[in-house]
Amino acid sequence: MNTPYTPTPTPAPASTAVPQPSAASLPGRADYPQFLAIPTRWMDNDVYGHVNNVVYYSYFDTVINEWLIRAGGLDIHAGSVVGYCVESQCRYMVPLAFPEVLDAGLRVVHLGKSSVRYEIAIFRQGEAAPAAIGWFVHVFVGRDDNRPTAIPPGIRACLQALRPEP
Repeated sequence: MNTPYTPTPTPAPASTAVPQPSAASLPGRADYPQFLAIPTRWMDNDVYGHVNNVVYYSYFDTVINEWLIRAGGLDIHAGSVVGYCVESQCRYMVPLAFPEVLDAGLRVVHLGKSSVRYEIAIFRQGEAAPAAIGWFVHVFVGRDDNRPTAIPPGIRACLQALRPEP
């Protein structure tokens, strides 16, 4: 005789709330030396009516690479080096939605021989507090051998310009 399967209920955790940082502990606009305005697109929204979480990583990639290309001379098509993302993270504070134009703030918090760690904040235009914050780590590698290589001087200079003043 077959007995129907009845799952054993799992007790709920004591608390599922994720602690949120206080507004005072979040970075503000003044903490970022570089900004890029990024318009949201219709396709950025998910079925819940707000920008989908994965799209924020696209915003991060956009503000970083726009800066590297424009200020650092990164040649994404034929340059001898390529920046690979090896780590990224995002923390969401406020939902955003199409149609909005966002301000992506960018700074560099670590600059090594072949790697750089950026911090990014996404702001709703006109607002002082970020809607999302995160980081992104690039390791620069040779295009031909995929081995870590020194950050080229022009790129290093543009990254240095994004470091906080001592």
